[in-house]
Amino acid sequence: MNAPDTALLQQQAPTAAGVSRFHESARAQVAGAATYVDDIPEVRGTLHAAPVCSPVAHGRLIGFDTAAALALPGVRAFVSAADVPGDPILAAFGHDEPVFAQDTVQFLGQAMGLIVADDVMTARRAARLVKPRIDALPPVLTVHEAHERKSYVLPPVHVARGDAAAALARAPHTLDGEFEVGGQEHFYLEGQIAYALPLEQDQWWIHSSTQHPGEVQHWVAHALGIPNHAVTVECRRMGGGFGGKETQAGHLAVWAALAARKAGRPVKLRLDRDDDFMLTGKRHPFAYRYRVGFDDSGRLSGLRIAMLANCGFSADLSGPVADRAIFHCDNAYFLEDVAIDSFRCKTNTQSHTAFRGFGGPQGVIAIERILGDIARHLNIDPLQVRLRNLYGVGERDQTHYDMTVEDNILEPLMTTLARTSGYEERRAAIGAFNARSPVIKKGIAITPVKFGISFTATLFNQAGALVHVYTDGSVMVNHGGTEMGQGLNTKVAQIVADELGVPFERVIATAADTSKVPNASATAASSGTDLNGRAAQFAARHVRDNLAAFVAGLDGCGAGAVRFVNGEVITPKSARRFEDVVHAAYANRIQLWSDGFYRTPKIHYDKVTMKGRPFYYFAYGAAVSEVAIDTLTGESRVLAVDILHDVGHSINPAIDIGQIEGGFIQGMGWLTTEQLVWNDKGYLQTHAPSTYKIPTAGDLPPRWNIALWPEANREDNVHGSKAVGEPPFMLAISVYEALRDAVAQAGGDPEAMHAPGTAEEVLRALGG
Repeated sequence: MNAPDTALLQQQAPTAAGVSRFHESARAQVAGAATYVDDIPEVRGTLHAAPVCSPVAHGRLIGFDTAAALALPGVRAFVSAADVPGDPILAAFGHDEPVFAQDTVQFLGQAMGLIVADDVMTARRAARLVKPRIDALPPVLTVHEAHERKSYVLPPVHVARGDAAAALARAPHTLDGEFEVGGQEHFYLEGQIAYALPLEQDQWWIHSSTQHPGEVQHWVAHALGIPNHAVTVECRRMGGGFGGKETQAGHLAVWAALAARKAGRPVKLRLDRDDDFMLTGKRHPFAYRYRVGFDDSGRLSGLRIAMLANCGFSADLSGPVADRAIFHCDNAYFLEDVAIDSFRCKTNTQSHTAFRGFGGPQGVIAIERILGDIARHLNIDPLQVRLRNLYGVGERDQTHYDMTVEDNILEPLMTTLARTSGYEERRAAIGAFNARSPVIKKGIAITPVKFGISFTATLFNQAGALVHVYTDGSVMVNHGGTEMGQGLNTKVAQIVADELGVPFERVIATAADTSKVPNASATAASSGTDLNGRAAQFAARHVRDNLAAFVAGLDGCGAGAVRFVNGEVITPKSARRFEDVVHAAYANRIQLWSDGFYRTPKIHYDKVTMKGRPFYYFAYGAAVSEVAIDTLTGESRVLAVDILHDVGHSINPAIDIGQIEGGFIQGMGWLTTEQLVWNDKGYLQTHAPSTYKIPTAGDLPPRWNIALWPEANREDNVHGSKAVGEPPFMLAISVYEALRDAVAQAGGDPEAMHAPGTAEEVLRALGG
């Protein structure tokens, strides 16, 4: 595994952007001095809330017996749907999710109300004493049952190109298949939390661990029945989000605000890990049915695929998640004749939500699995089948949603990785090993990723920022993005420092705050730096232009001749310290702050036909994974991983490599150990670290090589960079395909293996 070079991190470079630098909060986090919501000193009189959750998956809610709970010393109130002064339905896109359960409960764990008490443990104990009266109804718990009943949170979507039926009819070979891919718990280190403080004149200050402060502001105002401007939401940082705090942080904020309104005092609501598991949505589980046609070389000649998304009880973000699965079911491959059916199934489980990749992984894994099966059917190296189906350059370059792939580097990237990783030699060596090893069998696979970058909802592709230069030459930047550990604030500070020509250490990025940058989009879709970094760059550029015009007037030169480098402002006649120029500019009443705004260019698409250009550009990558399985127990181990990934011209290589590492391991967890299990009553049995297994340090591959593709973004993106948050996640599909390769080499049935490939699932595929 490549570790960032400490010397590189510490060097003083002539530019702030384009080099590795420590995360802006790293020292504070190591020292325990970084503030999260639960670390904020509590205002005197603060109360604590805990949710009252449904004990059944489906039923008619008759009422509550709260006597025992309210009799507990320290308990102040019970809050329910009757206490919502505004709309009792959350301000989500689908307008189909109640703030608290009203007449019906729709999943086991649904919030029916809150207990408010003097301290958190009293609130939690009292919440468990509330006795709801519920007439149980039969729940729908599987995606197949929902599909049979035509139980959907949103209408089905169908996308087609060419004539898939005719192509399948004339194909030399066809395969049919069915498989399922499980969901995934976000397992952020900092759980869901909100702290609501009532202010004067019915104004509110909300501290929220959220990826979308603007949405939290809107949701709280909507529930309280007040205008947006009366609510300010602040988020300095999150202890992880991964999509789980995009919409679902809004629930906590709304609940805390309603409790604070009823109690007339500030209220903090922090879920414990069990309640967090039971209340919040996961990555959408998917089920697939497909029929694929292909020729003797493995090239696709027709594909029909149905994707059944388990959305849970409400729409949440299921529409755009399922749409992105449609957009990415081609991954890196040209689909000439294709028909895609997408069903958004309603079940009595948690309402599933955004998760890193946002439906992309569920689309990509389908085509990668299909190509792996084709290769085995034809007895061809899977790499060759993948290479034969790649998008072309100038031909076979149109996606099934009518976007031309203009920046294609797939073939050179994949063949370079195959060569540098020794793929062919290792595949031969694995065959020899397996021939002499009766119990342990190895497998290897190389899979690519082509991931579209932009929000598929075009309106979200905009951002704003503020840059303030103070009279001592120090700089503050505030933007609409949120910091969740991914290094967004570090990159934005680098961009601003570079634009002003000042040392990185002179720039500080402050908390996301709806009173500073309004209507900001969620920090999601891997677009945080693309959008907010560019907006901050433009804001800094406005200030720099003001200073350049001022200095040009002093030295009698054109403003274009003024350079800002290494903390100095240089003209053909002089060199001045940046802080001296700033001080002089202030004395001459020159504006030293500015805003910046950015909207992503070129993008457009029709939401009805799902045709157009939903993405500004694509990020690419590929991974080679080698695994071993124990055929007696089904246990597996990832032995080696080689990654070549495209981040464009990296703004911060250390951060980008860290994102690649983290994304890959999180994807590996999704496909190997992280299994969500609901019983026949709708109870999530894997609701704690004791039963839900994320990867640990011991699961890291002993050999792990990461390299960055040496080419800038071909589109005009900030500093020539590319997004890096989500695309590496899908590189872990190479682990799943390597596991299936090992199962095949052991004489098992890889087509029978669902995901995640747990020990039990591997053993089942082996016939155990």
